[in-house]
Amino acid sequence: MAKALTTKTVEALKPRATRTEVPDPALTGLYLVVQPSGVKSWALRYRFAGKTKKLTLGRWPKMGLGAARSSASEALEKIEMGLDPSAEKKAQKAAQSDTRLSNQNLVKTLIDQFDKRHLSRLKSGAQTRQVLERFVVSAWGERDVKTITRRDILDLLDDIVDSGRATTANRVKAHLSKFLNWCVERDILDISPALGVKAPAKEVSRVRFFSDDEIRWFWLACERAGEPWEAFGKTLLLTGQRRQEVARMTTAELNDHTWHLSGDRTKNGRNHDVPLSSAVAEVLFKKAQIDSPSGFVFTTNGVSPIQGFSQAKKRIARYMNEIAEAERNEPVEIPRWGFHDLRRTVATGMARIGIPVRVTEAVLNHVSGTGGGIVAVYQRHDYAEEKRQALNAWSQYVIDLIEA
Repeated sequence: MAKALTTKTVEALKPRATRTEVPDPALTGLYLVVQPSGVKSWALRYRFAGKTKKLTLGRWPKMGLGAARSSASEALEKIEMGLDPSAEKKAQKAAQSDTRLSNQNLVKTLIDQFDKRHLSRLKSGAQTRQVLERFVVSAWGERDVKTITRRDILDLLDDIVDSGRATTANRVKAHLSKFLNWCVERDILDISPALGVKAPAKEVSRVRFFSDDEIRWFWLACERAGEPWEAFGKTLLLTGQRRQEVARMTTAELNDHTWHLSGDRTKNGRNHDVPLSSAVAEVLFKKAQIDSPSGFVFTTNGVSPIQGFSQAKKRIARYMNEIAEAERNEPVEIPRWGFHDLRRTVATGMARIGIPVRVTEAVLNHVSGTGGGIVAVYQRHDYAEEKRQALNAWSQYVIDLIEA
């Protein structure tokens, strides 16, 4: 197996008569480009929309090995979210080089300001910006916001619905409406063209959660998937925490049989302690650790947290079907599910084994329901012991299913 590049090996690489590319085995797609002149630079090769693309990251030694891996990992995260970093970089360069593009009413310019002055202060701001970039900026980025009409908005939403993403269309409509209302508040628009535009699709609240058989099949499928997805999937199931919170877990957060999440790591901005049952501790202890300067528990390169959730989910789902059909000796159709459904599985399972709703909400770090309103203001009990007992009971329930 090829060894990962080191600063020493990069320094030692000599130029050849022709341009050469030296891959970094530590991060798929990352290359060191060595020109005949001796100039060295970093580049990332990837596929987007079925096409092979290249993204130049920076020159060596100004961009060191660690910075190159970090920059490449950030680009791969964008690709995972449906964004093309190469196109994004070209757009940025074009905007910088053309000093005549000073029209402050361009949609892309205003969304930048909307992000800076509003979204950056919100917990979900980054996600909203991604949606606006993907659907609004890509369609109208170079247009003056005053030229956007109600018909334009309806056509945009209809296109998204027709592509089979009705729920996404609803999100785009909501984010776009907020952006246009902000433009009205800033005296850029007299009236929002989205005024009166209804959500394009009626949403039905998801009620998907795993049955006992599906819990067992999921556990066994995670084992077949191997690391890091085995430990990741089991940790999601045993703790009920959010996908990104688990994915970005660090060793520094683990102390005294408890996982400590600071407010900047949680969706609601509140500190959250997750007691670790012996089953979770065993899962994490058995997992092979990759040396990570940032301390990420779930990582494949030591630089960034795990990525590729959709592909991992598809693989685990396929294994679940194989395991289920082998067990029952007949075709089995497992309903579509997502990693977030594991939280609902935990909540439903805790209700079945008699855990009080308020304790379950504390485990899941919910602030709505029985934990909202006046209770959230005056009730400061952190339910530490109750959460520990609940997670221990839930873990035992899962283990009993696996070992039955």
